Amino acid sequence: MQFNNSKGRGTGLEPGNRFERQRVELDPGLFEEMAASDPDFEIRRPETKCFRDDTQQIITQNSSPDLGFSFSLNPYRGCEHGCAYCYARPYHEYLGFNAGLDFETKLMVKSEAPDLLERELAKPGWSPRSLACSGVTDCYQPIERKFQITRECLRVLSEFRNPVGIITKNSLVTRDIDHLSELARFNASVVAISLTSLDRELAGVLEPRASRPEARLRAIQQLSEAGIPVGISLAPVIPGLNDHEIPALLEAARDHGALFAGYSVLRLPHGVKDIFSDWLDRNFPGKKEMVLGRIREMRDGKLNSSDFGVRMSGKGIIAEQINTIFRVSHRRMKFGAGVPSLSTEHFRRRLPGQLELFD
Repeated sequence: MQFNNSKGRGTGLEPGNRFERQRVELDPGLFEEMAASDPDFEIRRPETKCFRDDTQQIITQNSSPDLGFSFSLNPYRGCEHGCAYCYARPYHEYLGFNAGLDFETKLMVKSEAPDLLERELAKPGWSPRSLACSGVTDCYQPIERKFQITRECLRVLSEFRNPVGIITKNSLVTRDIDHLSELARFNASVVAISLTSLDRELAGVLEPRASRPEARLRAIQQLSEAGIPVGISLAPVIPGLNDHEIPALLEAARDHGALFAGYSVLRLPHGVKDIFSDWLDRNFPGKKEMVLGRIREMRDGKLNSSDFGVRMSGKGIIAEQINTIFRVSHRRMKFGAGVPSLSTEHFRRRLPGQLELFD
């Protein structure tokens, strides 16, 4: 089903859940019939609804050789930013939701995350190690302004001096410069800002509820001036849509204080391929076949590849061209070799409840 009044959302699609045999789908002409019979009828835009997530484990581990981290914490499930390309959308199906509009509007909030994190770090068996925040959905999506779960997690990490790497496309991260700069004093924090385009209009439809490019660049500058190591993630690079911006993105990031940069190319697992294809239909119909065709060229004729080693970079001529453009621009901008390594040297264990003594 396509929800036709989804302005400000990445998609209006409500696809079936691949784990469920049955689904309810409204008649596409129902709304039109209701509008014709009732002059006061109005289709309401889908609202964001938040649900309590009672998970009892906040730190997760992965063994993927493609990721730059092994341990992560995710304060939320689902993401209001609404990026049509988001690889995390299929995870929402494990919760009984769909990967389309549900992913953007039905969000799970881990209210107990700070307490769970504190108890985990206080355990005698915890070996201090870097945590990624987040490994899946954005820890600074709009609802963070209200719930402040990420901020409270950073407070805990700061008290323990446990290193953390932040990745986000929201300038709200600058709100927490106090905790991040305190961690940076002990070489225990780093921030990567996701930057996909300098074109405000493209960014607006590509990532509808994320910060616009100029706000992200200001965030890079503010973090840099506060002494917090900061860089950018060009993710995803979409061939035929934003790949030509790679040199300009790297230059703008460097001029605002970025120290490092990385990239990954678009992949479209499970239902994301249909959501992104529909997004192209609505926003760039004339480029749809070219974009999807180039993705297939990098993915052995498919729109996704889960093979380690190539799923983030693709393969073939187009993938090689993207890599060459990035490497040449990266070298010309004199970026560092990679994300700075963080230190666990200053980790200090606290007992649960002891943090209040330091407020």
